[in-house]
Amino acid sequence: MTEQVNLQAYQSFVEEVTSPETNQLSEFSKRVDVLDETTEVNLPLILNSALGLSAEAGEFTEIVKKCVFQGKPLDADTIFHAKRELGDVIWYWMNACRSLNLDPNDVIAENVTKLKKRYPGGAFDVYQSENRKDNDI
Repeated sequence: MTEQVNLQAYQSFVEEVTSPETNQLSEFSKRVDVLDETTEVNLPLILNSALGLSAEAGEFTEIVKKCVFQGKPLDADTIFHAKRELGDVIWYWMNACRSLNLDPNDVIAENVTKLKKRYPGGAFDVYQSENRKDNDI
């Protein structure tokens, strides 16, 4: 039998291992100020983009989950809904590129380069997928 965890003790542990920037608004504000002073990144835009990408990807995932596991029909209406959510994903993705001053074409080109190196034969390979070389992120 698995030992039961005291949730109050776990909550205290989680707080202790969470960064000050996460636990305290003043520390968060200081970190944002440092980043704002030391980088050309649009911080409000990247934060909004990161949160939006996660949310919209979750909405797309919810559609797929309901179709596969809950009997929702994968019909024209559902595909249209998925299309709209994917549009939202790309909107936030484009804002993420903007926030980092990245050319979206360069982002895609870098992805192609990465995948060509990972799969030198030009086709998916389970071994290559699971056993990546150094710096293959």
